[in-house]
Amino acid sequence: MTTDWLLYLVAAIFCVLGLGCLLLVVIQLPGTWVMLALAGIIEYSDRFYLGNDNPQTFSWWVLGVCVGLAIVGEVLETLASVAGAKRGGATKRGMIGSIIGGIAGALVFTPFIPIPILGSVIGAVIGTFLGAVIGELTSPDRSESGTLKPATGATIGRILGTTSKLALAIAIWIVLSISAFWA
Repeated sequence: MTTDWLLYLVAAIFCVLGLGCLLLVVIQLPGTWVMLALAGIIEYSDRFYLGNDNPQTFSWWVLGVCVGLAIVGEVLETLASVAGAKRGGATKRGMIGSIIGGIAGALVFTPFIPIPILGSVIGAVIGTFLGAVIGELTSPDRSESGTLKPATGATIGRILGTTSKLALAIAIWIVLSISAFWA
């Protein structure tokens, strides 16, 4: 068929761009959502260059499952640092501080840690720790000596949450890449 080369070209380009999206996830940017948006645009565009008689690049149910996995990844990443902080005995302020600190750390510390990709991860980890410490210090029922354990728990939780989110993003990329070539 004359459009076979176009299908393979689109699939190959998607695979390469999807791999780049995985790097965005590592540096704490919404790479999974960028990858899903790209897949959605390709799926929507299929009807213009393939017509109605040809198979689509991705099926809508595959995209729906991948969106579900992406939501699970976001929830895991967010709740993991909170769960780690809570397990370490954090107050509500410490848990909230760990979330805010993780986001701020990824943005603020990245330029100061000149290690490609890992700089953002290290920044998020430092930010999570500092956010939990600041949250604990501003809590009226917490002393300075009681801040280390909750902050350490929040940091470990953040690392586990980011790792889980990356694993789900890799699974999404694999599913979409196989689906792109399977069509």
